[in-house]
Amino acid sequence: MNKGYNQGRIQTAPKVGLVLTGGGARAAYQVGVLRAIAEILPDGTRNPFPVICGTSAGAINAASLAVSANNFNEGVHELESVWSNFHVNQVYRSDFLGVLENNLRFFASLISSEFGRYRAISLLNNAPLEVLLRQRFPFRGIHRCIQAGALHALGLTAWGYTSGQSVTFYQAAKSVKPWKRAQRVGVSARIGVKHLMASSSIPFVFPAVKLNREYFGDGSMRQMAPISPALHLGAEKVLIIGVHKQPSATPERVNVSSYPPFAQIAGHAMNSIFVDSLDVDLERLQRINGTLKLIPPSTLKENNILLRPIESMMISPSEKINDIALRYAHTLPFIMRSLYRAIGAMGPNGSTLLSYVLFEAPFCEALIDLGYHDTLQQKDDVLRFLGFNKQ
Repeated sequence: MNKGYNQGRIQTAPKVGLVLTGGGARAAYQVGVLRAIAEILPDGTRNPFPVICGTSAGAINAASLAVSANNFNEGVHELESVWSNFHVNQVYRSDFLGVLENNLRFFASLISSEFGRYRAISLLNNAPLEVLLRQRFPFRGIHRCIQAGALHALGLTAWGYTSGQSVTFYQAAKSVKPWKRAQRVGVSARIGVKHLMASSSIPFVFPAVKLNREYFGDGSMRQMAPISPALHLGAEKVLIIGVHKQPSATPERVNVSSYPPFAQIAGHAMNSIFVDSLDVDLERLQRINGTLKLIPPSTLKENNILLRPIESMMISPSEKINDIALRYAHTLPFIMRSLYRAIGAMGPNGSTLLSYVLFEAPFCEALIDLGYHDTLQQKDDVLRFLGFNKQ
């Protein structure tokens, strides 16, 4: 048992939601955070996150926790075993023939619209990821955990290419109802592999996935309110695990003499998809909390204002993941190093893109260790946030 803390949670502890953001290979950092949380929780603690939401690679981590919500420690251990043994060929085709065939199809689709009309077109073929998910995820466990009371709701977000809506597919207790807001909806579903593949289908990089009547792509696209699904699913406070280092100062403006490589431009595009909306939503949440503190509760009730303060905590990397990616770029297969070098991803200016696609064990283990130690540095704050009293 973790000494110094009560074994049970505070009786009136609010329902904690876990928000796992997207980020490709960067999501290994989330595993390290979860490993530390599992370690510091008092013995016998049930799943501390009855509401779990994920997007893109974060959706895969979220689903893994949900299927094992009856045993949080076991779920985290299973998640770590996957990420610690990752190789790119488990996520996308990285052999010469596979890369060549997929790239020929990709460029043929640019020339002929008819060629790409009935084929899934993307820069990389992520069929191996679907195989891995089917082998490792017993999705029936989600329903069992909900029935047992260990899980209240799981929500995975994807982006509809036709509707233009951010759709959160959720599997939850009966008390949770569908919702509809501007450009975002919540839809009840029996979560399966297709939902994970859709949520993690990075545009251009991985192919879109058809669910029901339309094709879906990565849930981070235009996800203007990434914290919102957790609140709709019943969370009363949220722990967010980010995948980028929070800037400490305004970046220095420097003169450049060369045109930015493709990988540098693509890296900024990735950041706009995976990072920017979370920062904006978190800032909005804190601003609303500040405003609500100035309004007497009686005034809110009289005017039927349903807004309520939402406590939040964010854990994010203390180091730049781009720099870590450069240290492990050599672990990629030769054909992938050649491809990424051709588009400028193997140098400092393209390391952002590299950090999203470097699904190799040494890099993932480095991020797991970083997440683990970052969380231990905040041990007391994390335990208090999760509702454990210090003795």
